[in-house]
Amino acid sequence: MNIYQIIKIGDHHVNFCEDYALTTEIGNDYILAAALDGCSMGNESYFAAALVGKILKKSAKEISYKSFFEKKTLSSKILIKELFRRIFKDLQILGNQLYLEVEDLLTTIIVLVINKRNWSGEVLVVGDGLISNNGQLTEFEQNNKPDYLGYHLDKNFEEWFDQQEQKVSLENIEDISISTDGIFTFKNFDNEIYEKLDIDLIDFLLNDKSDLNNPKMLLKKLSIVEEKWGLRSTDDLGIVRIIK
Repeated sequence: MNIYQIIKIGDHHVNFCEDYALTTEIGNDYILAAALDGCSMGNESYFAAALVGKILKKSAKEISYKSFFEKKTLSSKILIKELFRRIFKDLQILGNQLYLEVEDLLTTIIVLVINKRNWSGEVLVVGDGLISNNGQLTEFEQNNKPDYLGYHLDKNFEEWFDQQEQKVSLENIEDISISTDGIFTFKNFDNEIYEKLDIDLIDFLLNDKSDLNNPKMLLKKLSIVEEKWGLRSTDDLGIVRIIK
């Protein structure tokens, strides 16, 4: 199994990359991956993305310990719901403790859970993003008006979760990627003359099988895109790619 992840600041951002990416394990049988994209209209939007990322890492450890001691067998559907339950609860608590406003807690959240026993999984996307499973793309786009979780922290979690429609169940996973919407924003950055782009850029990043032995494969591919075709993402970019 190979796991690659990267975050990269976009050309239209100056001080901080507002995206966050992570991978970790939940017990012996599950992989958790996430890509988060802070809202540029929010307050210090890198903070919300990183905060939710840290909550997910903590939650993965807590769920692992709890399931081990209780000898419980969990499913991907149960796990992804439990992860969002913990995000919801922790943001409520931290919001009160730190006197955070709604605008401090706005971030796209893309969470993937993979069952390593049968390579099935679940994805839930809150906001905009892209999933590539064995070359099949699923895009979520909310017309630049994402319905962030941070808007709903005063509501009942069960009701909020049941209303989420951007859920995908996955089977026969061989090569899967999740990406923030920065992947759609590649443009020429210096008006110099480069080779004409003769490939599908998303396919090159998320499906192409070259250089898989390089743990920094995604970084190398982004360098090729920049140096050969003169393209960089204008928005921040966060990608996680997992190959069985």
